[in-house]
Amino acid sequence: MNSDYKLIDVSHTIEHGMITYKGLPAPVISDHLSREQSERKYKPGTKFHIGKIEMVANTGTYLDSPFHRYADGADLAALDLYSLANLDGIVLRFVNQSRREIDEGLVRGLDVKGKAVLFHTNWDMHWRTEEYWNGMHPYVSETAARCLVESGAALVGIDSYNIDNTETGARPVHSILLRQNIPIVEHLCGLRELPDHGFKFFAVPVKVRNFGTFPVRAFAVVSKS
Repeated sequence: MNSDYKLIDVSHTIEHGMITYKGLPAPVISDHLSREQSERKYKPGTKFHIGKIEMVANTGTYLDSPFHRYADGADLAALDLYSLANLDGIVLRFVNQSRREIDEGLVRGLDVKGKAVLFHTNWDMHWRTEEYWNGMHPYVSETAARCLVESGAALVGIDSYNIDNTETGARPVHSILLRQNIPIVEHLCGLRELPDHGFKFFAVPVKVRNFGTFPVRAFAVVSKS
């Protein structure tokens, strides 16, 4: 084990039957080939398991590509790895607030060019409870999203139910960021374990054509020095 850095996982575990987004079906995890069944295919003592999962793309901690919002946007297969991996990261804290909207005051004037900007709200503490999807989650404002675009952010993430306010059908933050090819990571967790800055962030989905969203194993590399 390398003693110079820590790897900190900031993604939720996907489990059979769990709900990520209210109204979307839960993942169904099963065997395509069980170990018992595989005994009939291989030599005695040789067993394999082939799993099967049925799920919508918006499951667990996932990344939205521009194709999620725009038909002409880059899909998962077209995303540049440099926009997803080994990014300098910055965590912006928005905890214990009386209001839900994260406005531009939190991001204005910050050096976020080429960085992964992660909003820490503590909403992940409600994960897999009714409160998590009760519609009262913290969200990023339209003006803050425009500020992130103007400042050159490479990726934006949040540990909340949605980066947008879901009380209406409008999704301005998704629209603004994805139009400018800035991927979005939602349902992060454990951001309290990260420093404010000085770490590398990774959130790489599988490479699928004509698909806009997929779960990621999001993590940070934090130097111990």
